[in-house]
Amino acid sequence: MSAPARIDLHTHSTASDGTLDPAELVRAAAHAGLDVVALTDHDTTAGWSPAVAALPPGLTLIRGAEISCRWFGAEPAIPLHLLAYLFDPDEPELAAELARVRRAREERGERIVRLLQADGIQVSWTEILAGAGGGTVGRPHIAQALIRAGLVATTSEAFGPDWLGERYRLPKDDIEVFRAVALVRAAGGVPVFAHPKASRRGRIVPDELIADLAAAGLAGLEADHEDHDAAEREHVRRLAAELGLLVTGSSDFHGTHKTVRLGAHTTGPEAYERIVALARGVTPVASS
Repeated sequence: MSAPARIDLHTHSTASDGTLDPAELVRAAAHAGLDVVALTDHDTTAGWSPAVAALPPGLTLIRGAEISCRWFGAEPAIPLHLLAYLFDPDEPELAAELARVRRAREERGERIVRLLQADGIQVSWTEILAGAGGGTVGRPHIAQALIRAGLVATTSEAFGPDWLGERYRLPKDDIEVFRAVALVRAAGGVPVFAHPKASRRGRIVPDELIADLAAAGLAGLEADHEDHDAAEREHVRRLAAELGLLVTGSSDFHGTHKTVRLGAHTTGPEAYERIVALARGVTPVASS
């Protein structure tokens, strides 16, 4: 069977902080000319079933999640994200940890809103929850409330230092990154480090940590990403080659929360095939 040609392994729906629901997302992926799309909502698999049910002909769905992690080898600890592909969603330990992180996200969101309100900023937690539509609440939902209130013009501005990027930014209770890698592997999944050198997002982890994660079961690094500049992409590719890790590229599509398009960055067929071969949890879902 010939390998798929256009593969985007990092997208978000309304199950977390995207603006398209899972059914709309897979239809948009097909319309964008993708052959494979991964649904990787933050810390949840809630979008998997509706995405499968709506899968258009000719599109393959990779079920996954983007897991909120933290490395405690620096002070303060550095947050990072793992893309977990094709894991068993019913594996008890991983499922429990993802549920805990979702609760922590919601608690963090409510605390941020209270900070904003204490400064006289008129945002409503009830409206933010409604805007999330039952999905995992994240800072983009608060950003939308700031936009509706006329306080900022864009999501990027809302994530600036005067708002959610610094002044009103609070940590949440993420999963320790080595534990996350172990949990994903135990659930038959394939862990890939999302945008590992995206310095524009804040602090990044050292190469030595990535080497240690590779030894602990990390399978790959996401190189081609909107938040990596050319030098960072090259650094990631070189590091992956040294460590024997696969390399992915993806859009990190969030709908209108970001300007990046579906398929703006893609993964090569060899890396995709390695992910599928490594997986022991669930399988890709192909629509005929």
